Amino acid sequence: MNEGKMASNRRNPDSNGITTEENTQNGASTETAFSRLLRRRSPGVGYHARNPSVGSLDRIFDTRTESQAPLPPVTQRSMTSEDKHYANNSYGVAELRDGFFDAVFLPPEDVDSQDSMKQAELTLPYAFRKKDPLSIRNFLPKQWHEVKGVIRRVTTTRAGIRLFKSFLAFFVAYVLCLVPTIHARLGRYSYVMVISTIINHSGRTLGAQVDGTILTIIGTATGLGWGAFGWWVSTATATARVGYGGILAVFLFLYIFAIAFLRSYYIRTYQAVICAGIAISYTCLADVSGAEVSWSKLLAYGIPWVLGQAISLVVCCIIVPDAGARPLAVSLHQAFAVMLDGLALTRLESLRTRRRLTQTFVSTSQAYRDLVIDFSITLFDPKDVLVLRNLIQGVIRALLSLHSQKRISDVLDDSPLEGVDRDQLAVNEYVLDMDEKLRRPETEEERRLINFVAGNLAEPTSRLILSMKSALQSCDAVLMDMCGHRQYLGPPKDVSDDLPGALVKLRRRIIAFSDCQDIVLASDTLPPTYAESPEVAKLFAYCRPVHQAATAIEALLVKVNEMQQRKPKLKFHSPSYPFWKALHRSNAQVRHDRGGVTAGSYFKSFSDIAAIIRKIKSREFQPLPREEDESTEKSTEKGHDTSYATMTADELEDEWSIRKNRVRHEIWGFLHRLQGFETRFGLKTAAITSLLSIPAWLPQSHSWWDGYEVWWGVVMAWLIMGPRTGGNIQDLITRAICAVLGSLWAGLSYKAGDGNPYVVAVFAVIYMLPMIYRYTLSTHPRSGLVGCISFTVVSLAEVAAEGKPSPATIAATHGVAMVVGVVASVIVNWVLWPFVARHDLRKAVATMMFYCSIVYRSIVSRYVYYEEGNEPTKEDILSSEILEGRLREGFVRLRQLLALTRHELRLRAPFDPLPYSALINACEHFFDYIVTARQASLFYHPHFIRDNTEFAADLLGHRRDAIATILTNLYVLSGALRADRKVPRYLPSAAATRKQLLDRMGALEAELSASGKLSANEKSEGKKWAQIYSHSYNESLTGCVEQLEELEKFTKAIVGEQGFDYPYTDEALRTD
Repeated sequence: MNEGKMASNRRNPDSNGITTEENTQNGASTETAFSRLLRRRSPGVGYHARNPSVGSLDRIFDTRTESQAPLPPVTQRSMTSEDKHYANNSYGVAELRDGFFDAVFLPPEDVDSQDSMKQAELTLPYAFRKKDPLSIRNFLPKQWHEVKGVIRRVTTTRAGIRLFKSFLAFFVAYVLCLVPTIHARLGRYSYVMVISTIINHSGRTLGAQVDGTILTIIGTATGLGWGAFGWWVSTATATARVGYGGILAVFLFLYIFAIAFLRSYYIRTYQAVICAGIAISYTCLADVSGAEVSWSKLLAYGIPWVLGQAISLVVCCIIVPDAGARPLAVSLHQAFAVMLDGLALTRLESLRTRRRLTQTFVSTSQAYRDLVIDFSITLFDPKDVLVLRNLIQGVIRALLSLHSQKRISDVLDDSPLEGVDRDQLAVNEYVLDMDEKLRRPETEEERRLINFVAGNLAEPTSRLILSMKSALQSCDAVLMDMCGHRQYLGPPKDVSDDLPGALVKLRRRIIAFSDCQDIVLASDTLPPTYAESPEVAKLFAYCRPVHQAATAIEALLVKVNEMQQRKPKLKFHSPSYPFWKALHRSNAQVRHDRGGVTAGSYFKSFSDIAAIIRKIKSREFQPLPREEDESTEKSTEKGHDTSYATMTADELEDEWSIRKNRVRHEIWGFLHRLQGFETRFGLKTAAITSLLSIPAWLPQSHSWWDGYEVWWGVVMAWLIMGPRTGGNIQDLITRAICAVLGSLWAGLSYKAGDGNPYVVAVFAVIYMLPMIYRYTLSTHPRSGLVGCISFTVVSLAEVAAEGKPSPATIAATHGVAMVVGVVASVIVNWVLWPFVARHDLRKAVATMMFYCSIVYRSIVSRYVYYEEGNEPTKEDILSSEILEGRLREGFVRLRQLLALTRHELRLRAPFDPLPYSALINACEHFFDYIVTARQASLFYHPHFIRDNTEFAADLLGHRRDAIATILTNLYVLSGALRADRKVPRYLPSAAATRKQLLDRMGALEAELSASGKLSANEKSEGKKWAQIYSHSYNESLTGCVEQLEELEKFTKAIVGEQGFDYPYTDEALRTD
């Protein structure tokens, strides 16, 4: 029941002579305690007649008390077709929630699950096109295909150079350890130098290599220092020597817990923490006893480690050095290629191209962070790169809006639409019809208007798009020439680099395009209004994103031309990324080497989104007083301000209380943070390493523990433990096989030449080249790291032992220790607080739905239903674009997370990704409609409503109902999905409330137009762009309603649907 009708019913008595105001007074006692459920009325008409099944609900929803007299009977009248349709579809029931909004419930539509799953298949990420990774039948063909791909990549791309640099540093250190004099000089643990070159390999940029060198040395020093301190404490007194094992265990546990917590919270410290863990394991577990501290033991580890870092740094600086220019050039070139594809968008590739544009939007931000997080030597100033990134993202944002509109070229190529849009056929999206009728076929007059508009705009539009493509190609060519990588990356030499000429040509085409639009709009051929010609409005709506994309490209060309005119020189640029932000980021190679890139990126992206969403909090809602009476004065005296009703969503809540209790709030925040995953990861990491280390402190175990260097099993467990992803069954098998293979190959290398160093070096080349590639360049870095360390430690331990004990014994004992460490770490990650991709996916999608509801509320408040004088500012628009960029990144992470579910075994049944993929797609479309509505609202200003208090009051109830219904559904769906509980069968109908709002707005527009109050300028404006923006704006909000139906459908497909209990079903009531 809308608020305008409620107001009229308060003033006018109904057909029974009883006013709504009197009924409200009679039921005041129940209204204050419960939400009333009343039967819906029509103005001036009695209650709707109901069929028996509908009338059976009377006793359920009758909230009258015994003291209230029943309503007198109403004289029945014959029902119109509209009344019958409404009664059969709504049961004549409306829910009044204390005047906040009126919920209309319609019977849910039957859903064909097969058609829904066919629809969902079209939304699956690209990763699901690959064969099942757990299939045994596809294992050998897959490996052969990957081998061919690796060979092609190494021989034809920059990956070959990076592999050569990484292997060269390793091989130099390895050969030095094979030289007897150097080995004797460095001692038993000389192979630490080789391990050092593996951990911080040379396949990085100069800035990342220097950063890694500093961090690894600091981490190693702190690990050795803390271990030495613990060792000294354990031997300080005679009593301490007796329990030295317990003291070392405490020091090891506390240190591992602290650095594991630090590793999971500050990602930037990864290299330092990893090296600190290896150093503390060596200090507290290798050759320990209750005797005095041997400081030479620390030098035996520290000196080889520093030498290994020096070798890696020298190789990185000498062999084809890269100071950050090439990764930036690759990212920019790829971005321009994707933008060109976005301009050449075809219907059948719209979904794939759209996702590539979104991925590029995220990648450009990452490329900028990688440039400024370490020092760089480039021709591009980081400040220019920042502006360049923002401009590229502006172009991508315009292209994302462009692809969703009806294309002019398609109209000329298509036959009559006959009620079906090709976009829907291409993506196979089911759209709710607001009027529950088939779309009417086009009339001859409408088709004539469409051909007139399309025929006049087609040529200027195509010329403008061709000019935009040429401008982007020239811009790409200039940037690649400036950084010196055009001959390696592209574009071809036949692409012109005449940027000023491309800029002049683009501006001329923009002016011609705008002039053509004005001429067509001013033509007498077009009707005064487009209400009967929505397809014509769609064609003009397509012109807006085209013009926006052209202006965005123009701004990009202006910036690149400015950079070219300055003729920049090669300069050194120090790190400029904010320090506290840099602690939560890492460079590209570290992100790869640490593994778990997908999960880590997902958690970081959603953490950033949550930080922005927390700032969007509204005040407590205070509705306007209905009447100026004593109750209003009393409520004002009690501190309840009724002078306004909050509609904004930009003020922070409880700001004063936080300032007043700042210390208490910080203490609470710290303690609350200790409950997070960082603490859990620190505990389980410290637990597994401490349990595996127990034999090191038992006297009866010293001989085999130190003789076979079993402490490397503890190191392996430390390296494999991941803060987010602990590995699946495929990772467990692969890592264990790599550990066994490395140990076995090391034993064969020594046995084949009877310890000949040349033979051992040849075996190292054969084995380590593919294993270093797996560690540094493939998507499985942890298994590659296991294989590299197992071969290095076992082979050089055999060289140091000189055949005593036998190579087979050394290989077997070392290999078993490392396999135990690998298996133990993976199993602990499975058992204690595991990361399950499908569970996190469900919670993440629910969170994203909730975020969309917050964004919808905020945008409607700030951009649509604002009061005069509170128009959106440039800061508001910038903040909205930042949030929209974060949310687009969130959808990218959701699809990456969905791909991880393919690698997880599920005992109950195979995981079905189809409803999740369709739900993510529907949520993203809902978000796109919100963005389109925000952009259209900047141009659409319904002054006839905002300037007319009477009309605004009339629409207030309808607006409230439309917004509140969408928010309610999103809250219910997101809550049900997150809690994994069934969705109620009946939800408030957003389509019905949206239709009521549109109908009422149409009636008010017609009333205002008939009243003659519009000025000539306003009429002219309405003839031109106001109607077009109004159409785009209303279509976007209607699209939100359509996607809400999709969200409901696929959420129910995941968690199920909850109907009535047996006693309250219609069948049971009829039986009674």
